[in-house]
Amino acid sequence: MNRYPLWKTVVLLVATLLGAFYALPNLFGEDPAVQISSASGDPLPADFSDQVSRVLSTAQITPRASAAQDKEWMVRLSSEEAQLKAADALKQTLGSGYIVALNLASKTPRWLAAMGAKPMALGLDLRGGVHFLLEVDIDDVRKSTMQRYLNDIPVLLRKADIHYSGRRIDGDAVVLEFTEAGKLQQARDAIAKDYHELVLTDVSGAATPTLRITLSDVEAKHSVDNAVQQNLITLRNRVNQLGVAEPVVQRLGADRILVELPGVQDTARVKDLLGATATLEYRAVDDSNDAAAAISTGVPPLGDELFYTRNGHHPVLLKKEIIASGPELVDATSTIDENGQPAVSVTLDAGGAKRMFEFTSKNVAKPMAVLYKEVQITTNYNAEGVALRERHDIQEIISVASVREPFGKRFQTTGLSSKEAHDLSLLLKAGALAAPIEIIEERTVGPSLGADNIRKGFSAAVLGLGLVVLFMSFYYRVFGLFAVAALLLNLVLVIAELSLIQATLTMPGIAGIVLTMGIAVDANVLIYERIREELRNGNSPQASILAGYDRAFLTIADANVTVLIGAIVLFFLGSGPVKGFAITLGFGIVTSQFTAIVGTRSLAHAVFGNKRLKDLPIW
Repeated sequence: MNRYPLWKTVVLLVATLLGAFYALPNLFGEDPAVQISSASGDPLPADFSDQVSRVLSTAQITPRASAAQDKEWMVRLSSEEAQLKAADALKQTLGSGYIVALNLASKTPRWLAAMGAKPMALGLDLRGGVHFLLEVDIDDVRKSTMQRYLNDIPVLLRKADIHYSGRRIDGDAVVLEFTEAGKLQQARDAIAKDYHELVLTDVSGAATPTLRITLSDVEAKHSVDNAVQQNLITLRNRVNQLGVAEPVVQRLGADRILVELPGVQDTARVKDLLGATATLEYRAVDDSNDAAAAISTGVPPLGDELFYTRNGHHPVLLKKEIIASGPELVDATSTIDENGQPAVSVTLDAGGAKRMFEFTSKNVAKPMAVLYKEVQITTNYNAEGVALRERHDIQEIISVASVREPFGKRFQTTGLSSKEAHDLSLLLKAGALAAPIEIIEERTVGPSLGADNIRKGFSAAVLGLGLVVLFMSFYYRVFGLFAVAALLLNLVLVIAELSLIQATLTMPGIAGIVLTMGIAVDANVLIYERIREELRNGNSPQASILAGYDRAFLTIADANVTVLIGAIVLFFLGSGPVKGFAITLGFGIVTSQFTAIVGTRSLAHAVFGNKRLKDLPIW
């Protein structure tokens, strides 16, 4: 007779119950839904339910359910056609004050969700959605970096009373010209002391002493990495504004960013939000010089730049020094000013607030301008079908106003239309892009294609499982049925684990599950072959069962550890779909070690453990 510890059987039963409980939400499926949230982030109004009901009633749409969910409103529909129709109607009626996004809402009962049981999220290839590959404009990063030094270095030289005769940007370098070599050497020493990351080179053969300033290779790479990383963070914040479940925003290579939004079909809305580069700069107005004279000569006064107002296109001279700009705007809300006009209520970070307060304290009754900057990249095709990309830099003054009293951290910006105020507040709240980005690849996966992928993946899993069941039942008889039961438990546990960590299931993930079924059965094959070998050697059935499980353990563990190491390497070195495959494979390996040894051993003990056997039902 075989003795088997009771605690192991109890552990198996607990694991089975917990696995079934946390895998259960995946059986309920999802409803096509429209998710509505306030664009400003404020709570929805009290009568919002009536607003939504009127819109749906007018459009002759009957929802399955319409209710608040956290800070959002979720409308569940019966079909994808009704979902698209409802989304269009809600967008048109509710206006730009609300974000209306397509989504899939889980049908998991509330009592189950309240206990932490949630279904797995489905990836882009299974749910449908949009895929974008974005490229960061590296040239713009280098240009803006050198522009910053072009503005900062003269301030340093003025404080040190070092005079220069000219300054300009030449490619990736700042060039300073001096009247005498002694001043150049003083400037070199002062700049080298404060800016260790710069490379300073004397230009030989120049008409006047000239100093060329460039970034070191390490610093140049660092500035590009920082810009791409800042764009990555900003894009994640902007994607959060869409209310998309399980988005993917990750860096690919040196200057590319991948964005995948499952369940989203409105590509125009996504492209507008992701590619927008609008930001603001607050600058002092130079009212001591004549802008008309700068236009006639084509040369603005030293330290000034010439811009035009949006309405009327009047020329205005602005100081190059920026008081505050996009990266320092930590919050922005679309609002209405005291005159009933659209405005953006802006909050600055500590550094920006300090500079703003210092400037406004010293310049009461003097003008300050708000400069609106945006980069637009358009793609046209010539007769040969070759893509021609054009960049348009929009720089216009949206308002010029006198400083009435000192202010610092919080204030309002006016001069915008209602839509511009709303869009700009969203962009500023999400953060300004450190450099323009361009969409170089765009792909849309429809919901029907995602459903087709699910059917194919499910069919592959069922076919693989069916073949394994037939072979094991035929070749190992009753013990084969034990292996099949352990395999089913293994699948339940893997699904429960993926649901618990809220992993995103993709087609490669399904491939990992199918592969796991074969690997899980391998462990049972090793055990059963060992049992058959013990029987051929003349051992009793009970002794053969005991030896089969005990002596096959190390072999099974060694094989599983080898595969697990491979899965770990794939997870840390791979990205996207490769990681999904590695996660399901790794979980499958760990659970198969448990189900193949503890699971089938418990079943063997329950069926044969307390019996005196002359033979075993195994070929």
